[in-house]
Amino acid sequence: MTLPAQIAVTFDFSSGATFGTGFVIGSPDNGVIGVNSFGSSDVIIPTVDLTPDVYSISIRRGRNILKDTYDAGTAIVRVLAPLGYFNPQNPASPYFGYLVPLRKVRISATTATADHFLFSGYVNDYRYTFPVGQETAYVDILCTDGFRLLQMSNIATVADTAAGQTTGTRINKILDDVQFPNSMRQISTGDATCIADTGTVRTTLDAIKNAEFSEGLGAFYMSPDGSAVYKSRSEVTASLGDTATAFNQTTGIPYRNVKYAFDDKLIINDVRFNRTGGTVQNVFSQSSIDKYFPHGLNQENLIAETDAQVLGAAQNYVNTRKETTIRIDEMLVDLLDPAVPTDTLIGLDYFDNLDITNVTESGSTINKTLQAQGFAWDITANKMQVAITTLEPIIDGFIFNSSTFGIIGTSTLSY
Repeated sequence: MTLPAQIAVTFDFSSGATFGTGFVIGSPDNGVIGVNSFGSSDVIIPTVDLTPDVYSISIRRGRNILKDTYDAGTAIVRVLAPLGYFNPQNPASPYFGYLVPLRKVRISATTATADHFLFSGYVNDYRYTFPVGQETAYVDILCTDGFRLLQMSNIATVADTAAGQTTGTRINKILDDVQFPNSMRQISTGDATCIADTGTVRTTLDAIKNAEFSEGLGAFYMSPDGSAVYKSRSEVTASLGDTATAFNQTTGIPYRNVKYAFDDKLIINDVRFNRTGGTVQNVFSQSSIDKYFPHGLNQENLIAETDAQVLGAAQNYVNTRKETTIRIDEMLVDLLDPAVPTDTLIGLDYFDNLDITNVTESGSTINKTLQAQGFAWDITANKMQVAITTLEPIIDGFIFNSSTFGIIGTSTLSY
């Protein structure tokens, strides 16, 4: 069966964090001025197309519901290796000596009118297998996105990080410190400001996550093309006003395997946040505590510049999470269904609005306006489907002229 999009997997043997083939003088493919980027590599052919030998692809990206933050994206690409080229101990392999960790893998989906990356990351492990009774060996290439690079590196004193910088500026300074490529950043300015850098030893990712949290529900994650993305609190709020994509069993995009939830695991009704050098800001909802019992959250050593900013962040958390309702946590979409618009699905990313309507077996209807916050792709030669994690917006806000988030007396005015 033909897939509705052309799937491609490229493997880059060159070093460095930047995706894309370096400039090779005299190469008809990699020596095109204005197309290829300058770079360095000891590999004769830095990038190879693994697509013809790919057996299956599994991608997982998304927000951790319980930790309320983004996890590292991962991918597993199974590549058939009948000649043992991906056996690192095979001297006859053209890749011998170059099969080392942290090489780059990209997975893309292309149609006649759209071209999107589904994942870009770095190799953690090569798991070479020669099954008993099976002639063809294979290798599972395990990959993780740029979060792994940020988690492995430590920082102490970060240059040019005086008090008063916005959270976005601080994140850029941190990325500068570890030489994360400028070409792979989409960092907004940010709405909150920071204290001077504390100079403590911590992982790069922890330092960035502190700035993200101090923003008061901003968002930092890795995009499918490998870029580090930071959305300010106002950008996250503004996304609520974007046009929603309809999913239903009649006129919208079809789906199945809906996972419902109606529980208390996302409730937060009593928070205590504190910045370095500040005082504890305690915000709680007594009505929510009376109804659901206490659900606390503590956060210390934030780098927000003022106690007022910390208070605003605390208020955002309680106002957004003090109540619960029936949720649609996940739905499965099969792209082999001709009623599914392939371009729309491969173009979805975090914060895209989804209008989901489900008619239950009893005839009752559940309708939710949610946001996409996770994608789990499973792709083979005859399968292309994605499980979409759907969540309530991570921050509430008042959006003028919105029938969902612009209701006076109902919609929340956030910090």
